[in-house]
Amino acid sequence: MIEAFSNIATAFGLSTSAGLNAYLPLLIVALTARYTDLLHLNKPWDVMTSGWVIGALAVLLLVEMTADKIPAIDTVNDGIQTFGRPVAGAVLFAASSGAVGDVHPALAFIAGLLLAGGVHVVKTAARPMVTATTAGTGNWLVSLAEDVLVLISAIMAILAPIFVALVALFCGLLGLWWWGRRKARLSVA
Repeated sequence: MIEAFSNIATAFGLSTSAGLNAYLPLLIVALTARYTDLLHLNKPWDVMTSGWVIGALAVLLLVEMTADKIPAIDTVNDGIQTFGRPVAGAVLFAASSGAVGDVHPALAFIAGLLLAGGVHVVKTAARPMVTATTAGTGNWLVSLAEDVLVLISAIMAILAPIFVALVALFCGLLGLWWWGRRKARLSVA
């Protein structure tokens, strides 16, 4: 029971981080599954441990990380990633939740799509505001902070998934509280 919850928590953490950067969590999972015993990928997800897949993920990661730091190009990249990030989240959720045994594959894909897609929508909406308020000079810093957040959250999702689940729950509740207060303030004004 605890292992199943841990696998689901790992899946939540990894797929959520894919909403900010599609390829970094995929690469971390591929490398972790290939070189350690911390993560086991069932078929067909074990194809991610192939050298070719790892190489392709590394190249795609470099492209995304570079494009995400350049004003205007980052907006184009976010548009392209409207498909890539949710799909990466779906793959990560299905692969790391043990979809063959613990979670139905269709449910795993839907959960991953929704988690990564939700984070992607927030990022896509916020980035133009960063560009506008900093005249583009803040884009690289925000992008770098996102990359570090994705790196830490993906590693923590593998090493301490229950902690990540608790942090995610806290952040979700905090976000709902903030949204409720904001909505109440707007309705009074």
